[in-house]
Amino acid sequence: MDTKNEEMMKQKIEYVHRNPVERGYVDQTEHWRYSGARSYQGMDGLIEICKQW
Repeated sequence: MDTKNEEMMKQKIEYVHRNPVERGYVDQTEHWRYSGARSYQGMDGLIEICKQW
């Protein structure tokens, strides 16, 4: 994946992770139970995440 596409993918992932915070459901992205944000921070999560595209 080229640099431009990789940066766009990162922006989309961050947007999705931030949605529950922006809506006021949680204070931090990793607190949202169904988010992959925990995996990106090296924590165990409920959802298996593929970090390589």
